[in-house]
Parts: sequence; C-alpha cells; structure tokens
Amino acid sequence: MTQQWSAPTANGPVRSTVPVPGSKSITNRLLLLAALADGPSVLHAPLRSRDSTLMVDALRALGVDVVDGPAGSWLVSPGELRGPADVDCGLAGTVMRFLPPAAALASGEIRFDGDPHARTRPMGTVLQALRALGADITGDGLPFTLNGTGGLRGGDVTIDASGSSQFVSGLLLSGARYEHGVRVLHDGKPVPSLPHIAMTVEVLREAGVEVDDSEPDTWRVAPGPVRGREWHVEPDLSNATVFLAAAAVTGGEVTVPGWPTKTTQAGDAVGEILARMGCEVSLDERGLTVRGPDRLAGLDIDLHDESELTPTVAALATLADGPTHIRGVAHIRGHETDRLAALVAEINGLGGAAEETEDGLVIDPKPLRGGPWRAYADHRMATAGAIIGLVVPGVEVDDIGCTTKTIPDFPGMWATMLEVS
Repeated sequence: MTQQWSAPTANGPVRSTVPVPGSKSITNRLLLLAALADGPSVLHAPLRSRDSTLMVDALRALGVDVVDGPAGSWLVSPGELRGPADVDCGLAGTVMRFLPPAAALASGEIRFDGDPHARTRPMGTVLQALRALGADITGDGLPFTLNGTGGLRGGDVTIDASGSSQFVSGLLLSGARYEHGVRVLHDGKPVPSLPHIAMTVEVLREAGVEVDDSEPDTWRVAPGPVRGREWHVEPDLSNATVFLAAAAVTGGEVTVPGWPTKTTQAGDAVGEILARMGCEVSLDERGLTVRGPDRLAGLDIDLHDESELTPTVAALATLADGPTHIRGVAHIRGHETDRLAALVAEINGLGGAAEETEDGLVIDPKPLRGGPWRAYADHRMATAGAIIGLVVPGVEVDDIGCTTKTIPDFPGMWATMLEVS
C-alpha cells in the first residue's frame, strides 16, 4: 500500500545514535541455508521486513518450520521440501533468485509470481541455469512453474551474471544439496556487487560447506550436508548509510552502533565514500560515527561493487559543492526500478541537473526546490528523497511505505533521529 509522506526538514545539524535492524542480505541467505540444513538453526537479530517475511512465508509453503523465538529470533527446523506450493516473491530479488534453486530440490509443483514490476526483472539467467542442471521449469520469468522431482543432478553450468550477482549466489546457496554439487562459471562482462558473492561464500563455509572460489569468475560448491547452527545477523549497513547521510548533509553527527570491524556487506564502503566527500568518519566501540562538513565535496566514483549505495550517493551529490560522476552501475537499470532513469527524473524534477551516462550518472549541483519525489515502489529511491528533504523544504515522497521492504518502520526511525537532534 502506497503512503505519501512529507519529508521532514532538519532544524539544524542532526545529532543522534541510530540502531539499525539486521541485514536483509544476510538474513535471507541464512534463512535459506537453515531450510536446507541437516538440523535446526537459530537466527538471532534477523531483519523482519517485507523481503525477509516473504522468504519465511515461501519456506513455510515448501514445508519448512519457521517459528518466532526469544528476543525477535527465528527458529528454523528443516523438513522435506514439497509442493504443491505458491511462492509470492513480492519485489524481493533474494526471493525470486534464491528460492528457485532450492525449490528444485522439492517434490511437486511450485508456482512463482510477484509484484507487477517483479515480472520485468531479469530471471532468465537463473532459470536457464537450473534447466541445464536438470530442473523442469515452465516459463522464462515471473510467473513461472517449477516441477520438482525431489532432487537435482547439478554439475557444471556457465552463465552471464553481469546483470546481477544474485544469479551466482542463488545457485551456490543450494549447490551442496545437488547430487554433484555445482560449479558456476561466469562468461560475460564483470559481475556486479562482488561483495555479495563473498558474503554467500562466507556463510556457506560457516555452515560447513566446501566452496572453492580460487579461480576468477568460477565458484564450486561440493556436494554434502549443510550444518544447522546458531547465527548472529549483523546490522544492515546499506540501510545505515541513509542515517549517516543525514549527518553529512546537515553538518551533524550520527552514530550507528554495532558496526562490524570486518564484514562482506557492500554498505561498509560508505565510510570511505563519506570521507571523500569531506566528512569525518571514525569507528570505535560505540560504532561508526560520521560528522558532516560545512560543505560536501563532489566526487568521481566507481560503485560497481557497491551499486546499492547509488541512490544515497546521488542524493548527497545534489547537495554537494561540485559535480559528481558515478560510474560502473549500468546494471541497476534492472533493480526494483530503473534506478538511473528514476534518479535523473526526480532530481531534475526538483530543479537539479542530473543526466544518465552509459554506466552511471553525472550530477551537477543546482539550487533545489520542494515538490513531488516519486519512489517507483523502490525503497532506496524513497530514502534518497528523505535525505534531500532534510535540507530542501517541501519534498513529498509519494510512497514511503515501500521502505518496509528492508526497514520495518523507516518514517518512525527518521522521526526519532530528528527528535533527538
């Protein structure tokens, strides 16, 4: 359900400590591994948002027992995967691309569908790969039907993963349960968002799965058990960047507690990015703290591996004192919306000067005015509008409700941050 929202303007420098819920990327990977494990698992501090709830509902539909545990945890008891079942992917890439390789292990008919825009998101790569590994699938995108036989042959498969790292991660996460494991070879332009594949490899190894990623563009998962265990989910660093950006654009100070000293999350790059834009950034026992400068500097940056940060960086760039060139993110045209076209349209709609390049954006800061900011049902577009609204009165985000995809109550968290200031 859409929810129009008047982005609040900060009365002065934002000064706050903002605890951030768990990582969506980690939560959905761990839920899937727990469903395929040889025994029960516990997920501590998982993200409870639309994307993770869709994953839980899908696993339950396939016969996995997921129940609420103490302190917001999830207790996962794997069972025999089976159909018939209907899977609602919503707009969650981690559901539409991670679930089919697992559902190929089920017996029975599994029907996949999602939100209207989800039907336009690239899916052919993972579905063709599953067919090559022995799966019976009708359709090349949402909606599609998988006719499971209770197992999958597996083996070698060559794909072009230049459209999304999720194509690789989805195959790797279920590969240990295939008869011959899986070896994924990428043949194409560079794979975007490589930290997300590193995240997948890391959690697989922590679950006792043998993974060989020693060769470039090749990943092999050996057949074998997936170990059930206790998992502790890190805060979602990409979601945290939005709150840190509030300090950057208002000359304030925001701390996100629990920031890991070592992580595979792409959002960790925000510290270096904000430092390049003139912020003071420090990491200590309190967490990651950002102190904003008097004026933000523009920058020339390749976000190929951290492309999910593009809307946040673009919002910051509109408020900088010099031009910004964002490179390496052509693939985000296939995200929840075409993020490059959306950012250009909305920035220019407020009086800014942004234009698309072949693989990114050029943003030349201009005085902005209030007005409508369309979110395109995309959580990161909505939060980009919130950042700009901190210093530009009258920004009206047409659908703040879409932020529930990864943040359960973004408007409440935003309001609390500003109240503390």
